[in-house]
Amino acid sequence: MSQQQPSPDLAAIKTRQQSAWASGDFGVIGTTLQIVGETLCEAVDVQSGSRVIDVACGNGNASLAAARRWCQVIGVDYVPALVEQARVRATAERLPATFQVGDAEALDFPDASFDYALSTFGVMFAPDQARAARELLRVVKPGGKIGLANWTPDGFAGQMFRVVGQHVPPPAGLKSPPLWGTRERLAELFGAEAESILTEPRTFAMRYESPEHWLGVFRQWFGPLHTAFQRLDEDSRAALSRDLLELASQFDRAGGPAFVAPSEYLEVVITRR
Repeated sequence: MSQQQPSPDLAAIKTRQQSAWASGDFGVIGTTLQIVGETLCEAVDVQSGSRVIDVACGNGNASLAAARRWCQVIGVDYVPALVEQARVRATAERLPATFQVGDAEALDFPDASFDYALSTFGVMFAPDQARAARELLRVVKPGGKIGLANWTPDGFAGQMFRVVGQHVPPPAGLKSPPLWGTRERLAELFGAEAESILTEPRTFAMRYESPEHWLGVFRQWFGPLHTAFQRLDEDSRAALSRDLLELASQFDRAGGPAFVAPSEYLEVVITRR
């Protein structure tokens, strides 16, 4: 008779995850993803004057995109340094977005507070996926929209997480973040409260000077990868580097010396029932 696996300690996982994201500086990478926030705002067709929340906002890409469209915007993230970066960017661009530290699984806002909720490669990393989805639904008004950009399992970013997981296994019982990039998982998370779930596969091209440059930037600044390397000994680090560079070579379309890796993500527009 098989023994049931114990449930993961999601609170402890979140604490470790928060520390991992804070260990690098995602803003270095986040600024390269700005176009995704712009495209997502067009996909959900944000209306000027609307109230918008950007959940797990990072350094503010989707927040700033919505603010450029004259929305009333607040961005929330659980890494204080990223919240401060988003504030600085908004000030520099003279955009009226505001930002605060907060948890995607426990948003500090009343029900039906917003016309739109956005998240670009953010909320998909919440350990308790069902709870994060419920919070998105809760704070959006009936008839409002949730716009998401989620890495897919088979794209370059999704495969990067798979490779890292082979060297540093994730906690047992935790669902993979790139599942948010599948229609099946989105239906499980949002279907009961959704009037419609529209998805569109899109591609973001990661552009770096070389595969080695890409790996160096991510190893230094991308918190989860930075932390993964820290947990390994020297030989294991070398093995992880080899596997990541092999993956990069499979996706690289530049042909050298530069590196261009198309990375698939799923653009999602959910209309709340």
